[in-house]
Amino acid sequence: MIKKQGLRLMLVALSLSVSSCAVFQPNAKKSGTAQSERDGDKKDGDLKPYAKVITKDAKSDEGLFTVHRVDDNYFYEIPDSLFNREMLTVTRIAKTANGIGFGGGKQNTQVHRWQRKGDKVLLRVVSYEVFAADSLPVHEAVRNSNFEPIIQSFDVKTVGKDSINKTTVIDVTDLYTKDVQALGLPDGTRKRFKVSRLDESRSYIDTIRSYPENIEIRHVKTYNAGEPPSNSSTGSISLEFSNSMILLPEVPMERRYFDERVGWFTTEQTDYGLAAQKSETVEFLDRWRLEVKDEDMEKFKNGELVEPKEPIIYYIDRATPEKWVPFIKEGIEDWQVAFEAAGFKNAILAKDAPTVEEDPDWSPEDVRYSVVRYLASPIPNANGPHVSDPRSGEILESDINWYHNVMTLLRNWFFVQTAAINPDAQDVAFKDEVMGRLIRFVSSHEVGHTLGLPHNMGSSVAYSVENLRSPEFTQEFGTAPSIMDYARFNYVAQPEDGDVALMPNIGPYDKYAIEWGYRPIPEKEGKEEKEILDEWILERAGDPMYRFGAQQSGGVIDPSSQTEDLGDDAMLASEYGIKNLKRIIPNLIEWTAEDGKDYEDLDDLYGQVLSQYNRYMGHVAANIGGVYEYTKTYDQDGAVYTHVDKDTQERAMDFLQEQLFETPEWMINQDIFNKIEFDGNVERIRSMQQRTMDNILDFGRMARLMENEEVNGKEAYTLLDMMTELRKGIWSEVYSGKRIDRYRRNLQRAYIERMEHLMNEEQDEIPARWRNWINRSEVNVSQSDIRPVVRGELNSLERQIKRSLNRSGDTLTRYHLQDILKRIDLILNPIK
Repeated sequence: MIKKQGLRLMLVALSLSVSSCAVFQPNAKKSGTAQSERDGDKKDGDLKPYAKVITKDAKSDEGLFTVHRVDDNYFYEIPDSLFNREMLTVTRIAKTANGIGFGGGKQNTQVHRWQRKGDKVLLRVVSYEVFAADSLPVHEAVRNSNFEPIIQSFDVKTVGKDSINKTTVIDVTDLYTKDVQALGLPDGTRKRFKVSRLDESRSYIDTIRSYPENIEIRHVKTYNAGEPPSNSSTGSISLEFSNSMILLPEVPMERRYFDERVGWFTTEQTDYGLAAQKSETVEFLDRWRLEVKDEDMEKFKNGELVEPKEPIIYYIDRATPEKWVPFIKEGIEDWQVAFEAAGFKNAILAKDAPTVEEDPDWSPEDVRYSVVRYLASPIPNANGPHVSDPRSGEILESDINWYHNVMTLLRNWFFVQTAAINPDAQDVAFKDEVMGRLIRFVSSHEVGHTLGLPHNMGSSVAYSVENLRSPEFTQEFGTAPSIMDYARFNYVAQPEDGDVALMPNIGPYDKYAIEWGYRPIPEKEGKEEKEILDEWILERAGDPMYRFGAQQSGGVIDPSSQTEDLGDDAMLASEYGIKNLKRIIPNLIEWTAEDGKDYEDLDDLYGQVLSQYNRYMGHVAANIGGVYEYTKTYDQDGAVYTHVDKDTQERAMDFLQEQLFETPEWMINQDIFNKIEFDGNVERIRSMQQRTMDNILDFGRMARLMENEEVNGKEAYTLLDMMTELRKGIWSEVYSGKRIDRYRRNLQRAYIERMEHLMNEEQDEIPARWRNWINRSEVNVSQSDIRPVVRGELNSLERQIKRSLNRSGDTLTRYHLQDILKRIDLILNPIK
């Protein structure tokens, strides 16, 4: 069974969504109480004078707190009004070495509270994981079980000079130079690299900058490590961390509650105050605070588009190459049509970052600004994390990280998926307008994540394969109903199809999801919205264009919710895709040629062809033992989980036998090989065939085939059906008496090795840290039918080989079969 909770947790991780676990918040003390807490062991008048602590040589930066640097020490001057206010601290890797995460990778998120107690200031962790309204009797019990841990205690050094706007000064140097795990390397990473301790002599604060609503800290940490992943001679790992401390809104935004039928990044909270006879976990959407202006509410109720009180604004990093800026902006503002469905106009805007001359104080690290950050990095990727308020899900800020080499990724995808029909892709360097359109596509996708939308891998199956060959259909609807799918580019279209669209746009699902998550419901709030939100879902229930299919991890169980696929029939779509790859191979040398250049691009793009081919094999194999998941509630008819029908599974097996296990001769091109390698083709084909065969002969897949037989009887594609057809296809020569060539001999030996694995091994245990993320069917192998079936298949094969052995006139074929018989005997009759 697919574990939906695990999937949602995984989506939040592969998209890098920065949201905190929800926790209980005790009543925040009013700012006036801070003064009473000054009374303690030491009176303010007994402290050092301000000028003795913050000397005339201090470098000061005013903002949320005033940050002072005196020599190598850093001081926070905290307004008393900010004591007991919640602040979200997000710890990320800013710079790293090879093998230790990536720049921008989130390490920890916590809510903190600065609190003055006499002559001490405490930094405490505020828990929002569990909750009960303060009006309920259970509130006190919840509060007592969620005492706020203290991260660090600081001596009050002095107080501010202003007697009206009172402030307290503390030295925070040790907070960022000592080993405070919450602000540095997490425990799991420490264990992985065998970290023993922090080396303070090689750790330091780089910068602390204060802005009106946040403080940004950069500090370098060096840890002694037993197994560093790179630069092992140093015996250590060094990273630069970024800590963003963000003031949370005094009044949280109104929540909108989650429904798993519409994909969304969410925040969770366990609520002990609900009427249910158990504690319940509630989830609410991570979303921007889009509100109707009071003076426009009647217009909004009458169906007119209105501008929000505060639009979502993205600034384009100054470092972005000028020629790509218009395309990134277009990708951002493509979402206007979706917000219009939610009732807003001009809801999302793209702007240039001000120049230094226009605003010397402007910084992309200022939490008031969401920025598309252009990073000079070899990472071929882009991502869209966001920071959200754990009390409400309100997205406070988002930075899209745009790595320079994402263009390499786009080149590879667009080439291998469209070059057969698209002259614009028949080169290793695209024209600026072509690359610009691809950049716009990725920009739109990443912005979707920052609006709260995860990947919708169930979107692309909504369109029939034949519709993807239609210029009229694709020009209107794109290649998928959601740009949040990994539908990529149109590999199905054939050269004779004409002017088909090659990529998705903001589609019907995207408009629906944004409307569902963002359209205000006047005079309703929180749980009161549920009835109306349910109606919006039921209006589109059963229409595949509006279906959400979660991203799967640990293997595909639902073949209708896969990554990188197109269309409603994996076998037909992949057949068209392979036809196009067959057109690309003979042209690779011509399309990559350039005088004076070596064959690196030829090698790279040939590899891309094989990778695309492997994706097709994966799309098809997922149908064998597949189970569809269509999320429903009690007021909807039909099953949530349904086994893939027998005919589809048989077609999938036939496809794999024909397109993969029968040697794919079309990819064996000596004109290419003699320019890129001295050997490797035989091994390459063996590896591809083995990968898919092992995928089919997977314990979890076999468990689902057995379950299907129990549920559906003769209507099911059974484990015996699959094993028999696989054996007869891979070993067809022993039934026909034909010569077995080298490629097929390798495949057959791989088959025997996999059968040995099935006879002798158990299902791998999922590491504890991945158990909530990985989805698979569990089976007790030794107590199931798997090993009797495997034994029976090996016995059948052994008998057939013995019958055909004397008919084989080819010496290598005979040696091969004799060796196989010996291997089978060792599996069935192991030496004690």
